[in-house]
Parts: sequence; C-alpha cells; structure tokens
Amino acid sequence: MATTLEHVRQDLPHLIGPLPGPRAQAVIERDSAHVSPSYTRCYPLVVDSGQGAMVEDVDGNRFLDFSAGIATVSTGHCHPRVVEAIQQQAARLIHMSGTDFYYEGMVGLAEKLSEIAPGDAERRVSFGNSGAEAMEGAIKLARWATGRPIIIAFLGSFHGRTMGALSLTASKATQRAGFGAPTPGVVHAPYPNCYRCPFGQKPENCGVECVKFIENTLLKTIAPASDTAAIAVEPVQGEGGYIVPPPKFFEELERVAKQNDILLIFDEVQSGMGRTGKMWAAEHFGVPPDIFAVAKGIASGMPLGATVARADLMTWPPGAHASTFGGNPVACAAALVTIALLQEELVDNAARMGRRIMERIQDWPSRFGNVGDVRGLGLMIGIELVKDQRTKEKAHDLRERVLDLAFRRGLLLLGAGDNTLRMCPPLVVSRDQCDFAVETLEECITAAAKQG
Repeated sequence: MATTLEHVRQDLPHLIGPLPGPRAQAVIERDSAHVSPSYTRCYPLVVDSGQGAMVEDVDGNRFLDFSAGIATVSTGHCHPRVVEAIQQQAARLIHMSGTDFYYEGMVGLAEKLSEIAPGDAERRVSFGNSGAEAMEGAIKLARWATGRPIIIAFLGSFHGRTMGALSLTASKATQRAGFGAPTPGVVHAPYPNCYRCPFGQKPENCGVECVKFIENTLLKTIAPASDTAAIAVEPVQGEGGYIVPPPKFFEELERVAKQNDILLIFDEVQSGMGRTGKMWAAEHFGVPPDIFAVAKGIASGMPLGATVARADLMTWPPGAHASTFGGNPVACAAALVTIALLQEELVDNAARMGRRIMERIQDWPSRFGNVGDVRGLGLMIGIELVKDQRTKEKAHDLRERVLDLAFRRGLLLLGAGDNTLRMCPPLVVSRDQCDFAVETLEECITAAAKQG
C-alpha cells in the first residue's frame, strides 16, 4: 500500500516543517561565525541536493528553484548527461592548465563557441573562471586592440566585482563603497529603461536619447572618440532590474560605434546560453558584438567564463592574458554537453515557457496595484513592484516581503535592482512548474501588500 508521501509530486514543492528547520539553523549559525558577511542571503535556505528545477534543503523540504543559482544551472540541477561528462573527465584529467599546455576539450569548446557566436565573424576565445574574469578579459582586449584607454558603460549595469569589472559596474553603491578609486578610464551613460526613461520620454516618441547622450555629450566632452576603445553593454540589463531595451537602441548604438571605430562589448554573462529563448540575447536585436563575455549558464554550474572576440582583434602575444584554471578540463566537458542540450531542446523550451509565463502575467499591472511593469525575454523575466503606479515610487520593502513569502511557500526567487522580482528558472522548467510559480507569486504579492 502506497504511503501518503509517495503520492506527493516530486516536481513541485513539499514543505514538512517550519523554515528554517533545525539542521538549516545550525548551518546558518556556523556560517555566521566563519564565512564572509559580504555575501547576500535574502532568506534562510540551506541546500542539500538538487535535481532539475527542484532543490531540497538539509531538513528535507523541497523547493521549486526559479533562481537557478543566479541564472547558472541552465540545464537544471545535476542533469544526468552533465554529471556523466564531469565524472568521466574527472577520472581522466582534472587539471593541466591550458595557459601552458594543450588539451582537446579546451580547443573543442573554443571551436563550439566560435560556431554558435552571434554574427558571422571568425572568433577566438580566452577562458577564465567567471563572468567578472570574462569582462576583465574584454576590457583588456579592447584597450590592447585599439590602443585607446576609455570604456563607456551604463548606469544600472553589473559586470562583476573585481576591480576592472567593478569599474564598469554601476548597480549599487555598496558594491563600490570603501574600495577606493576604480580603474580609470570608465564613464557611464543612462541605460534605456522604457518604464523609467532617464530622459522622460515615452516609448512611442523615444528618440534614443541614451545613444544621443553618448554621441553628443560623452564623445564631445570627457570621452573623445579618438580615446574611446569600446562601449560595454548588457543586451538585457540583469542585476539592474531585468530591463529589455528597445531594438532601435542597438541599431543606433551600432551606428555610433561604427562611425567612430569604437568596439561593442556585450556582457552576455546572465542573458546568454539560451536564457532569453535564443542562444544569445544579441540575436533578438540583430547586432553582433565585436567582443562578448559569457559565463553563468555555460557549464551548468561549473566555474567557467569566456571572452569571445573577433579573431582579428584577439591577436595579443603570449603572456598578455591568461588564467591558471580558466578552461579547466572538467568545466570544458560540462560546457560541451551543456551546449548540446541547449541546442537540442532547452533554448526552445526557454522560449515556450517564457511565453507561457508572460501570457499569464502581462495583465498584472491592471490586476495588482503594486505591480508597475512586467518585462522579459524567454526565461529572463522581471516584475517591478511599486508603491504607487502613478508615481512609480519603488517598493523595495514590498519586494523583500514577497521574496520571503514565496520562500515559505516553496518557491525560490531573487531580486534585481531595488524593487524587481526576477524569474530565471533552469531551462528544463515545465508547464506545471511555471504555472505553480505564477499562482504562488499572485498569492504572495496580494499577501505582502496587505502586510504593508
């Protein structure tokens, strides 16, 4: 005779006690004593295992993961083919350093990234361990290839926390405070947020003022074209709030870059690897970057980053840039299987499931007084919460209450920007799981608004 627990669906949350449970609480106390307090934890989840879009904590509570390790476990937690590739490679060769020696996995992954890169230019690849390292490589390469020092980035952007990448990052003051002067030669422009246009325009009469600011102000004052190496941009702004720019922004950005021999660097760390329903977010806008950074979802959770550039740009000499662990054999093996899974079905699933979620939430601003905007591409979806739809005052505390309530209902989410909920589940997510997430969020937004 089947027990009650055997009838519980394994693909949906199941909570067996108060959160955090006793084992989780013990781990949190140990963490507090010994781990850097700089880490951001918005609710007390202590993960023990994961499978697909589900994770289980140390007390046996099961959650639906709509954070995907910050948009990283693209093929889901512990996909069998990824696990097999990791195990086989680890049994054969764990490390040899592609900085000093050759191994086939690194070459094969570089070939594959060149093959699937946006645009038709020949590409070369430099490997690192993270998105920040990939952006560090992009900054260095742009300056080396052009002989120019200045990089233009965007307000609200997040490119990493190492000092070079941090100089481009302009997301939160806490990420910069106390660390001294950033790397020189970086200036910032407003990012095209149509819900909160920095120039007070409406989408229907937008004159792409964000690009005009670069062209008519920056290039004519503090960032002369003759000294500007590149413009670094997230095709969809991630940590800044999951903001999707209008296509004409990229058309104009490409025009300005070409007219002034300025390179375009795309940060595809969060938006790449199928997350937006295409392999690269750049494909939605038809503008291929000269250099782009990829990490997060590239290896299903293994640490790997890559700077991918036009082959005619990446001609720097031996020793100019390298990484001891970048392109690690085990991470490369995971990445090759990850890309195969994305191409076989998961990019398409991201597009389908993203459309399903957007169809269900597109009317939320008319149904919920605290929802100001919903936006996204594929499974990169943002829901912006406000105190008042007319004034658009940001509702940060409400967002935090929603995140906590969702956690206590078995749904794992993260914030983005000051007041946006982000939905970035593994690309294996199912229709039922998407429906559960939408219905749970509806309940949480309603309950959190009443608490306020």
